[in-house]
Formats: sequence, structure tokens, C-alpha cells
Amino acid sequence: MDKRLLILALGMFALGTDSFVMAGILPDIAKHFDVPIGVAGQVTTVYAITYAILAPTVAAIAAHVPRKTLLLASLVTFVVANLATAVAPTFGLALATRVLAGLGAAMFAPTATGAAATMVPPEKRGFALAVVITGLTASTALGTPIGALIGGLGDWRLTMAFVSALAALSGLGIWALLSELPLPPKINLAARVAPVRDSRVSLTLLTGLVYQTGHFITYTYFTVVLDRVLGNNTLLIGGMLVLWGTSGMIANLIAGKMSDRIGNRTVILSGLIVLALTMILLPWASANIWTSAVAVAVWGAVAWGLLAPQQHRCRPLRSRHPSCSASTHPAPISASPLPASSELSRSRRSALITSAISGPSSWSSLSCWRS
Repeated sequence: MDKRLLILALGMFALGTDSFVMAGILPDIAKHFDVPIGVAGQVTTVYAITYAILAPTVAAIAAHVPRKTLLLASLVTFVVANLATAVAPTFGLALATRVLAGLGAAMFAPTATGAAATMVPPEKRGFALAVVITGLTASTALGTPIGALIGGLGDWRLTMAFVSALAALSGLGIWALLSELPLPPKINLAARVAPVRDSRVSLTLLTGLVYQTGHFITYTYFTVVLDRVLGNNTLLIGGMLVLWGTSGMIANLIAGKMSDRIGNRTVILSGLIVLALTMILLPWASANIWTSAVAVAVWGAVAWGLLAPQQHRCRPLRSRHPSCSASTHPAPISASPLPASSELSRSRRSALITSAISGPSSWSSLSCWRS
């Protein structure tokens, strides 16, 4: 395997850890800044919104910047932002540093996947994309538990230092191993968003938006949806999160190879159908530890396994739409806290809301059957 892909995957691992570990250290952040935990959750929200808005903007503005330079600049921004979060004296300044971290992520992720696709022959692009995206999925299985453990044994600010160290290590690898890559065509922002007029592009992106919104809402309330079996057991919660992330990491690699062999359309549609069914059954599956484990494993596998096929789906469209960049990465969604009510009704309501959100993604995925 090309070592450069692993270096890019490490950068994605740092980005993912930064996003997902917040769920494990939010109580400490809330206590440190003396704010309600619902308010503290905005550290995730501003990061995600910044990433979502700036990813296409940065891609347009920085199209002329050499890929290696852009990757290194993004990681420097990301490292500085996370260290600044750790030393922020007020919650307002902490939010500002999270915006800066979102900017670094918006610069890195699309550039990394685009670079990965140019490093290999066309018939291996699906697997190359899967390797890089696996860094993101691996962060849920490894980075998040490790970061939460560091925060629990020490201080949440050490967790931010841990994330910064991961990004810095990726930056060193890029500096040492990555040569200059061909620049993408220089296209302004208006032209860059023009491909959404193509139904294949717009419905593929809509598919990602809908299903990621659905399953990330559930992830935000992971301990609520599964409260009947998890309770406040830290080991069980950690174990379930590891299961969720590990199954996604494995499925992502498999889905990448399947996209090369049987086509991304079949993989995407099949995955969305399974995801919708899993979300529908989750309120009942979450009543028992063993059925919960099965549901969590399937949920993680299909949710993360859809990323590489979607990226693979967008790549051929560049011949017709040069401005169509590979940027269907998930930006974790921090939803508003659920209203207080009984534990059982809260968990079922959250899962059923997710079912309603995730279900329509199977409809929008029918666009994938178009040529």
C-alpha cells in the first residue's frame, strides 16, 4: 500500500477524533467554562457548520495553491486552533478557536481525498479513497475512546493536545513523503456549485445530507437511544462506541473494493436500504444488550461504508463537471437537547425521528441508478 495514503489517513484520523471526542469530554468542558452542557455542545456545532460552509469556498479560493502546501497549511491551522482551545480563558474564545479548527478541516479533507485519487490508477481509486476515509472511521473506534480516556484520567485540555499531536505527525509525514501533485482546474465559486444542476450530482449530495443528518442525530444521543442497556456504565458505552467505529472502519474498506468491482450505485442503494431498516428497528433492538450490539454494528458499518462509494460516484462526473470536487465528508451534527421526559420515551422518540430522517435517503439514492 502507498505510504502516502496512510499519511493522509492519519490526518483524517486527527480531524475525526477532534469531532467525535467532544461527546466524551463535554461534561468537563461545561464544568470548566461554567456553562450548561447544551451550550457546551456548540463547540461541535460551530466546528461542523464552519467545515460545511467553507469546504467548497476554500476549494475555489485555493485552487491555485499547490496541494502539498495547502495540506500543510491546513494542518498547521488545525494544530494551532486545538492548542488555542486548550488555553482559551473564556467559552466565547473557545468557540472562536473551534471555528478556526473547522477552517483547517475544510482545507484538509477535500484536498486529501482529491490528492489520494490522483496517486493511483483509475481502477484503484475506490480503494484509495476508502483508505483515506478509513482514517475518519478509525477515529470513532480508536481516537475517540483514547481521547476520552486521556481527558478522564487527566484533563480535557490534554485531549486537545493529543489531537494536535496527531495532526502534527500527519503534517510531518506529508512534508517528508508527499511530492507535488497536479493542480485542479482553477474554477470560481459560482462555477464550482454549478454542477448541482445535474441531478446525478444534486441527488447524490442530497443522499449524503439526509442520511448523515439522520444517523449523526442518533450518534449525538447515543447514550439516550441505548439508555435501557447502557445506563451510566462507562465501559459499556465505550465498548459500544468501539463496536460502532470498528464495524464502520472495516465496512468502509470493503465498500471501496466493492465499488470497484460491482459499481458504486449498487453499493450505495443497498447500504441506504439497510441503514433505513436499522434505524426503524432501533427502538426495539435497543431494549436488549445483544440486539443492541447487532444494531450498533450494522448501523456503523452501513453509515460509514457509504462514504467511499459516494466519493467514487462523484469522480467520473469531473469529466463533465470539472468543478465537482470530492467533498462528501460528514460534518457531525450537534442537535438541540431532547425535552425532559421518561427515559424510555426519550430513547424511542430520538430513534424514530432518525428513522424519519434517514428513510428518505433511500428515495434520493434512486438517482444512483441513472447513468
